[in-house]
Formats: sequence, structure tokens, C-alpha cells
Amino acid sequence: MAKIYHFDLYGSREDKYKFLEENNINTIEWKEINPVSPFYLFIPQNTDLLSEYNQGWKITEIMPVNSVGIVTARDGLTIQNTPEEVEKTVKDFVSLSVEEAREKYNLGKDSRDWKIQLAQNDLRKSGLKNELITPILYRPFDTRYTYYTGTSSGFICRSRNEIMRNMLSGENLGLLTSRQLVSGFKHIFVTSKIANFNSLDTAGRFGTGPYFPLYIYPETNNEQSNLFQQKTPNFSPEFVTAITEKLGYLPTPENIFYYMYAILHSPTYRERYAEFLKMDFPRIPLTSNDNLFRKLTESGEKLVNLHLMKNIPLTKGGNSLSDFPLFQGGIKGGSENLVTQVKYDPKKQRIYINQTSYFSNITEEVWHFKIGGYQVLDKWLKDRKKVNRSLTPEAVNHYQKIVIIIQETLKLMTEIDVIIGIFPIK
Repeated sequence: MAKIYHFDLYGSREDKYKFLEENNINTIEWKEINPVSPFYLFIPQNTDLLSEYNQGWKITEIMPVNSVGIVTARDGLTIQNTPEEVEKTVKDFVSLSVEEAREKYNLGKDSRDWKIQLAQNDLRKSGLKNELITPILYRPFDTRYTYYTGTSSGFICRSRNEIMRNMLSGENLGLLTSRQLVSGFKHIFVTSKIANFNSLDTAGRFGTGPYFPLYIYPETNNEQSNLFQQKTPNFSPEFVTAITEKLGYLPTPENIFYYMYAILHSPTYRERYAEFLKMDFPRIPLTSNDNLFRKLTESGEKLVNLHLMKNIPLTKGGNSLSDFPLFQGGIKGGSENLVTQVKYDPKKQRIYINQTSYFSNITEEVWHFKIGGYQVLDKWLKDRKKVNRSLTPEAVNHYQKIVIIIQETLKLMTEIDVIIGIFPIK
């Protein structure tokens, strides 16, 4: 049987040339590797940890109904900041000729799956109903609005209605994660809304990943029949059996979701299994310790609520004032709050949005915090800078809440590691 050897050489081009001049195939200290299923990677791996990691349940094995997020193909047209802007845009768009719409909205050439005529036809067929104006997770903590008919190759290029309809049929939670990553595992988020394809990362990168709804609603156009059909948890029968055998009972779907969310936010979990998390969907280790399960469920629920922007501990005043993200700028908004730059001053712990206005009490850890491929605080402001947007008092308040959410997330992530204690989870 053939043997496989591996050697890494890092450094500048000059250093590599020098190394190759001074060495040959016989002098290099090769390391024998043994690629294993299912990926057969030609790099060294800690096989002990791989075996440990593979005992967990892959998220696609847990939640079999899933898909990537919505692809609009024309964000500038289909995604707006307010419901009013969506209403105005769609009514104007359908009133124009194809070429007038192309020029006014800078739509470029039609593509295979998105054509102006088909988009206009989809809107007309829908009846231009305001109830179809829907909030959409556009970026972390950045909700926008779109007109959602559920039709693909219409106003929206790929609507993913088989998944997204479950988020519009009733109360639900959606888990966003990723199959492959370039670097550190940060591609985890939750939403109660439909979600854009690039909600966790930019187009074409590995981080743009699938969407897992917690509940599946019956697919029917008959409202009366909905009274006799209930939503069902998006868990495979095999997983339900496994977790029931582990704990001795079947937890609620929400508690299972919270438990998974807590595990995926454990810094030790992310570091310990980093090389495996880069290659495939994350795996969730199950526990037979009911006390551990319940504690992680509590932490996961807190995280989920925070990331849904609920139950935010607004600590302005008292002894917590130093932790509150204060804003120095125009009280009523306007030109003083126009985002013309996004610059962080680590010494003063300030985020400047222009030459004079800034948010203060922002630690470096909070400033650099990432969800998916986005540095959250930086990305949110730069999206406003891109369109010459001034921060209203409501926007300032929203940004302050994001800062507090990140502060609390970091605390909870540390607490989760303390709760788990030692890996592997038993």
C-alpha cells in the first residue's frame, strides 16, 4: 500500500527558495499522514479529536429540512429600509416600461433567472398587496424589508419558499450556519424572519450558508384546514430517538434549539474542533447529564433572545454607566450624524462616524466581534456610509443596543465554557 507524507513550509518567497536550495526530498523531515473518510484530506489531523467530534450529530442530520437563503439578484431594487420605501418602489417599478425600469433602477442586463419583465409580471399577479411587504434579515442585527410573493424567477430571483414559508406561517426560529469556512468558526446566528443569502457573509464565499427552520408548517392554501394541522419540529426521527435515549425524556423543540445554540457559541468547542468545523456542517455533541442540558438551555435561550434583540439589559445609569455605549452627536439626527467615515480609536475607545460625532465606551473586543464574515459594528455603519445615511435617534439607539448585545454575548460565551467544564461533553 502506498504511503502519503506531508510537509509544511511557511515564509516569504525568498525563504522558501533558500530552503529548497539547501534541501532535497531526502533531507526534508516529512510527516506520514493517513487520510480518512469522508474527506481524505492530504494534511495532518488529530484523529483522536476527529473520532471524538464525529460522535456528535451533524446539523443536517438533526434538522433535515434546510436551504440557503433568499437570492434577490437585485438587492438595490428588492431590499429597502422601510415598508414605505418598498411600497413606493414596487408601485413605481411596475408602472415603467422594461427599459425605463432598467435605466432608473440601474438593473443591468437580464440574467437567466431574473428578468425585468418577469419581475413586473410577478408583482402585478400578486395584486400589489401591502401584506406581502415582509421584514428580512439582511445582515446581523440589520433588518430590512422586501416584497415577498414566494415565487422564484419573479420579483425575487430565488425565493426559497419551501423553507421561508415556514417563517411566515407562524412563530418560528431559524438557525443560520455554514458548511465550509475559510477561518475561525463564527458563522452562527438566529432569526425569526426570512433571511437573505448573504446575511452572514458576502456572495461567493464559503460562509454563505444554509437556513434551518425549527418548525415546519403544513403546506396548504386552505385556511380552514390549518385549524386541524399543526406545525411539526424539524428534527429527524433518528435524532429524536437519540436525544430521548440520552436524557430519558424528549425536551421541547425550543430547548433543543437553545442547547444547540449554546454549544455552537462555546469558545472551547470552536477552538477544539476548529479544523473540522472548516470542512463540513457543525456537529452537536449530546449529553446524558440533565443538569448540564438544562443549564446550557438557559444560556442558549438568553443568547437567542439577545440575538433576536429581545430582553436586552439596558444598563445606562448607576454603576453601569461606564459600560454603556454613549453617543456624542446630534440629538435630533441630521448632518451632525451623517456617516462619512467609520474609524475606531482604541486609546479613547471610540467609534467615529465623522470628524466630530462618535460612540464611546467601546472596547477593542467588542469592536472586533464578528458574526459570520462581518465585523458587526464596522459593517453596520459602513452600510450606512455607502448610501450617505445620517443616523436618526432611532438608529443611534439601535446601534447602542447592538453594542450591549455583543457585550452580553461575550459574557455568555465565557459562562457556557464554565458550564461545560471539560470536553468531550458527557
